[in-house]
Amino acid sequence: MRVALAVVIIVAGLGIMQRGICRENAWASPVTGYAYSHMCYSDIPHMYRLRGFAEGNLPYVDEGDYEALEYPVLTGAIMAVTAELARALSDDGPNQLNKEAVRFFDLNAWLMLLCAAVAVWATVLLAGRRPWDGVMVAAAPVIALSGTINWDLAAVALLALGMLAWSRYEPGLAGVLIGLAIATKLYPVLVLGPLFLLCLRVGRLREFTQTAVAALLTWLVINVPVMVFGWSGWTRFWVFSEERGPDFGTPWLIISQTRGWLEVPLLNRLVAVSLLALCAGIAALALFAPRRPRFAQLAFLVVAAFVLTIKVYSPQYALWLVPLAVLARPRWRDFLIWQTCEVVYWAGVWLYLLGTSGGRGLEERHYWIAIIAHLAGIAYFAGMVVRDILRPQYDPVRADGVDDDPSGGPLDGAPDRFGPTLARVGAAY
Repeated sequence: MRVALAVVIIVAGLGIMQRGICRENAWASPVTGYAYSHMCYSDIPHMYRLRGFAEGNLPYVDEGDYEALEYPVLTGAIMAVTAELARALSDDGPNQLNKEAVRFFDLNAWLMLLCAAVAVWATVLLAGRRPWDGVMVAAAPVIALSGTINWDLAAVALLALGMLAWSRYEPGLAGVLIGLAIATKLYPVLVLGPLFLLCLRVGRLREFTQTAVAALLTWLVINVPVMVFGWSGWTRFWVFSEERGPDFGTPWLIISQTRGWLEVPLLNRLVAVSLLALCAGIAALALFAPRRPRFAQLAFLVVAAFVLTIKVYSPQYALWLVPLAVLARPRWRDFLIWQTCEVVYWAGVWLYLLGTSGGRGLEERHYWIAIIAHLAGIAYFAGMVVRDILRPQYDPVRADGVDDDPSGGPLDGAPDRFGPTLARVGAAY
């Protein structure tokens, strides 16, 4: 544990230092090619300037001459609190706005470092007899490269804590933490699907119901007050997500740039159909695999399916998958292959943005190579996880025949309620 925490502090700290060159000029606004050429861009200071925080306004509720905040409520709350602290800790004088934006970044950057440490701590505990697997999370290059682009590490930490609570046979607490994660970023809601199917297979629906109800109630407690007092601001996230067109890092952008026919309504349908098709395959694995898959394996697959089909892929989205990938398939070789692909994409997107801002960057067709690399990396790792599910002898966690599902909690070691029938169907398949 001490080694893993030391490694993540060093790695995340290096990521903060890497953005020092942009910090020196306070991430000049509007965004210029400087941040792209030095690959030190961050959303954080720009959100402070452009979403009303500099004027002391509350997100969702207050309105002004700025765009409404397009983030879930708990992320908005984090931003509001750190914005207040940034103003309180900044000295008055020339360039006051830049000083506050830098202080805002500093506070959130160190908060994200703390979230990374929490995610590593939870992963070490979730790994059971394999605590050194947590070092893989701690050493992930994307934590350094993308950890301070946005607030995604907060959701990563909360989901990891929720999975830890589930593994400790505390379904109610797991639901509260997963509900907090969903209120921070939408993607954690996806893990409830595999959890339901696994609980169905072993006949543990009461535990699942406790988790799902606690998650829903927690989400409502956080969101309903904002819905009541700032409905238009609250709906901004959902409207923005629906109206968004094909964007960075996705196969939809390649199709749009080559064919030019992807209108938003059609794109929304394609995204929905693609995601549902992948989820149907994951559901088949959950129910019909000869041996019940581990919770972390299916959680990784469903989030990976979302990432592969989403309308926009920002570099920090790779953070969503890191703890899940390590728990799903703790093998350094496959983990580093995937991480290398993500590093290629991380560099490619900044060089592409540099080109679009007038600098010497990547052209569209070269940027497509980076997109394909990132998609191929995730698909490769997902393919290895699927192989482990169908052939458990290749699963690093189950290979020695001792562990069943260290992160499974009520699922760990539980006999299949419908086991004989499902095993026969799976074997025949």
